[in-house]
Amino acid sequence: MWAAGGCCSRQAGESGGGAPAVKTPVKTFQAYLPPAHRTYSCIHCRAHLASHDELISKSFQGSRGRAYLFNSVVNVGCGMAEERVLLTGLHAVADIYCECCKTMLGWKYEHAFESSQKYKEGKFIIELAHMVKENGWD
Repeated sequence: MWAAGGCCSRQAGESGGGAPAVKTPVKTFQAYLPPAHRTYSCIHCRAHLASHDELISKSFQGSRGRAYLFNSVVNVGCGMAEERVLLTGLHAVADIYCECCKTMLGWKYEHAFESSQKYKEGKFIIELAHMVKENGWD
């Protein structure tokens, strides 16, 4: 599903000689998608989010515009599920966020109350406003 982890800061320059500590951001993603595959990454920090192979549909609407439905994602954290009335009816969804920069990306469908919407359960919505295409999109 999603991997825990994200960016961290490493203390550099720590020595007994009284030199001040310098914070150096180090990207330590839990999952890197294969470099030969087309991928979607966080537009804010470039953490890998999903492979193009996991894309189910481009026909979704997020709170900030168009969104894509994915079968699975990486480097994403998940909040608590809550019931929301969306365009397609009542669903139990959990907000998802980038584990690196903590940007809210979209949501995960935990439960669909209407039988026609059951295919969404366990799937992820990521809004286009938070994604960038990388690797082999020429």
